[in-house]
Amino acid sequence: MLTRTALVTAVSAALMASAAQASSLSLQVLGQPAGSGLIAQQKEQPFFNNLAEHTGLDINVQYLPVDVAGVPDTDGLRVLRSGLFDIVSLRGPQVSRDEPSILGLDLIGLNTSFEAGREHVDAFYDYVDSRLQERFNAKLLGTWPAGPQVIFCRGEIGGLDDLRGKRVRVGDQSAANFVGQLGATGISMPFGDVQQSLSRGVIDCAITGPASANSGGWPEATTTVLPIALQLAINGYAINLDTWNSMTEEQQGKLETAIAGLSDEIWAYSEELYEDAMRCNAGETPCEYGKPYSLTEVPVTDEDLAKVAAAVEEVSLPIWARQCNAAAADCEAVWRDTVGQKLGL
Repeated sequence: MLTRTALVTAVSAALMASAAQASSLSLQVLGQPAGSGLIAQQKEQPFFNNLAEHTGLDINVQYLPVDVAGVPDTDGLRVLRSGLFDIVSLRGPQVSRDEPSILGLDLIGLNTSFEAGREHVDAFYDYVDSRLQERFNAKLLGTWPAGPQVIFCRGEIGGLDDLRGKRVRVGDQSAANFVGQLGATGISMPFGDVQQSLSRGVIDCAITGPASANSGGWPEATTTVLPIALQLAINGYAINLDTWNSMTEEQQGKLETAIAGLSDEIWAYSEELYEDAMRCNAGETPCEYGKPYSLTEVPVTDEDLAKVAAAVEEVSLPIWARQCNAAAADCEAVWRDTVGQKLGL
């Protein structure tokens, strides 16, 4: 009898241990570049390093910035599909080359404010998620903005017309098309290469958010900033569907809620960083998060604002729609029924 009791106890203990092991999660997370700025350093990495605390789940996370992992930031969706990482912090402009619908979240001229960006991203979110699930075996868990993308130049410029003939680093094809219409040459280049390329005169100007530029030392190689918001550089978090489907409903719910909370936090933080970085880059105070520089801030004219506003219908949308429709026949139609309706197109 004692032997039977001992056996039952041993089997029960083994089953409990097996169940505990099954309930624990181990996630490989590919993050934003280490040098891309305070969002990655102060929000994203601490969140994933403490994911168990944020979710209340038994989770072990290995977080690696994309540049530390040696993975090109353009390969985020391919990495997800391969299963090499469970969760990827997607750099929207870069991975949009593999999935054009992502660019529909942030066409040039579409999101000239945080408020507009949130509305337009929410409208097209479900469609982008469906495309990632279909083509890359990945589920979208949240989106957030790196911040308004403005123009930094080595020499003096007075407005958008002065970009003619210049070589401009761009983040995505929509920006390349826009500067091309202005007579400039759009050049795609990893963030980490931009500061040196500006210093050496390989490029004349470059587009990014003020906080990222400050973190990357761009003001050391430039003299002028044109603070006209072209887009918001929408990024996001996505999880491999095999990993997602291996989780319980409770695990899925807690993880999704936690990452949605992180995304909301970054939306607010991004706006705070933008305002502070603009002051820092121009040598104004208060400068709380960045390094002070002395860039010349060019006044934005009504003429330039009109060019950016018109870019959606005249440049961004027509070119993007052809690319996206080639990948998915319903892409433009869904965009017009969602984002387009909000714009009155």
